[in-house]
Amino acid sequence: MTVSYTLKVAEARFGGFSGLLLRWRGSIYKLLYKEFLLFGALYAVLSITYRLLLTQEQRYVYAQVARYCNRSADLIPLSFVLGFYVTLVVNRWWSQYTSIPLPDQLMCVISASVHGVDQRGRLLRRTLIRYANLASVLVLRSVSTRVLKRFPTMEHVVDAGFMSQEERKKFESLKSDFNKYWVPCVWFTNLAAQARRDGRIRDDIALCLLLEELNKYRAKCSMLFHYDWISIPLVYTQFVEPEAGAAKPQKLLKPGQEPAPALGDPDMYVPLTTLLQFFFYAGWLKVAEQIINPFGEDDDDFETNQLIDRNLQVSLLSVDEMYQNLPPAEKDQYWDEDQPQPPYTVATAAESLRPSFLGSTFNLRMSDDPEQSLQVEASPGSGRPAPAAQTPLLGRFLGVGAPSPAISLRNFGRVRGTPRPPHLLRFRAEEGGDPEAAARIEEESAESGDEALEP
Repeated sequence: MTVSYTLKVAEARFGGFSGLLLRWRGSIYKLLYKEFLLFGALYAVLSITYRLLLTQEQRYVYAQVARYCNRSADLIPLSFVLGFYVTLVVNRWWSQYTSIPLPDQLMCVISASVHGVDQRGRLLRRTLIRYANLASVLVLRSVSTRVLKRFPTMEHVVDAGFMSQEERKKFESLKSDFNKYWVPCVWFTNLAAQARRDGRIRDDIALCLLLEELNKYRAKCSMLFHYDWISIPLVYTQFVEPEAGAAKPQKLLKPGQEPAPALGDPDMYVPLTTLLQFFFYAGWLKVAEQIINPFGEDDDDFETNQLIDRNLQVSLLSVDEMYQNLPPAEKDQYWDEDQPQPPYTVATAAESLRPSFLGSTFNLRMSDDPEQSLQVEASPGSGRPAPAAQTPLLGRFLGVGAPSPAISLRNFGRVRGTPRPPHLLRFRAEEGGDPEAAARIEEESAESGDEALEP
């Protein structure tokens, strides 16, 4: 059964995730403890052998091999490979879940398109949705061990009510070397076409919509089957070339002399960092192993049997008992209100006092300078002059209201408002004492005057 802990993390609080670390069911401890105990036992055997059974020369050779392995391990991009692999597996896991066929859209279309309150109309609707559920059961039998244990043979499918004996005979009479989960979908299309000829489906548009929803449903069944068929390629083995040469001892030891331990390498009887490294790397790999096929019987695998039960129940309910079984249409309680406001409870009353979000720029403080609010019509090539766009920060350095170098004056048309006269611009430029800015203003003023004199 899938382990759900969503309620435990509904609110961010102190120690929220710490409580999840102590859970056993569906935890990494339950998934990894056997490999962890095996790793600890092998390490203990090697440690005892090194400390009690090896001679001095053998210890030296052992230390050389250990240092060589430690150096070589850095050449293997284990974190990158595992990260890429786990990301691929998680994306595949979620895609498989979204590929599980659900009859919700199809059952709504059947209830709206296939008409008739008599026995024939009821039989058509129930049979159509039963064929859809049968297709999902057949494909889930092919990919899920739980569903296969529940329906090990076609006789069990018949006994469960998904298929009649006549349909089973027709199904088994079709000879094919491939999976035949698609057969009920073909039955569905033929029965829908017959319903259209009989007038139970009143127009071709409704029939087209019904078949489109069936094709979406069948496509999910096909995708689920292909996810089970095509697995992730096993191409993640890494080959590492050994380093050239090995470190030579700096000093030969006399018989019985213990080598001096290297600084920074204490002799740890219980290697905590090594155990943590194994826990994280192996745990990462075990998580990928668990979700690479979510149709098994692990704690976090998909509840396919409950999905079958749910799909059959709600689909038959929607096309049979709920067909034209509507509550009377009544005026709602906000009929005469312009701004309906649902009530709040005492626990949520404070939320009603919060202002509505109108946009991130709603409270933006605009500039108080009226010149920044002048409206300008952009008309490239019109030949109309425009005032120089002001850059306040640049003007502080230049001492004048210099035109922005990022804006071309010829890209603007008329000014909606009172433009600044050229002589005023000239006067302010002369006060600033910047000859280059004054020369630009003089040139722009001359061009504006020439264009104004043109007929």
